[in-house]
Amino acid sequence: MRWLLGIVINAVLFMALAGYFENEIYLSGFGAALGASFILSILNVLVKPILILLTLPVTVLSLGLFLFVINAITLMLTDSLMGSSFEISSFGMALLTAIIMSVANLIIQNTFLRESKD
Repeated sequence: MRWLLGIVINAVLFMALAGYFENEIYLSGFGAALGASFILSILNVLVKPILILLTLPVTVLSLGLFLFVINAITLMLTDSLMGSSFEISSFGMALLTAIIMSVANLIIQNTFLRESKD
């Protein structure tokens, strides 16, 4: 249930970012946002751990900031897998999107999705 909620939250974030950065991010609709969010979650499970392992020395030296670059790479992979229904104009825009989505997900999870510890 939490995984599906995360997919919907990411889809809403994709729609918001596509509306704000309308010249840099293109989405054909909410269905494309859901599809992109689903593909991104699959890539985060399958590809992201491999990328983290391969780039571990750089990640350690950058004090973890290289993880934003890895997130941008997974966003670019999502862009290429989605075809023309989801487009990100450049790697810089993917990096900015990765940073914004990471911060927004952190805020949303800590504010709304926190389980009560009784």
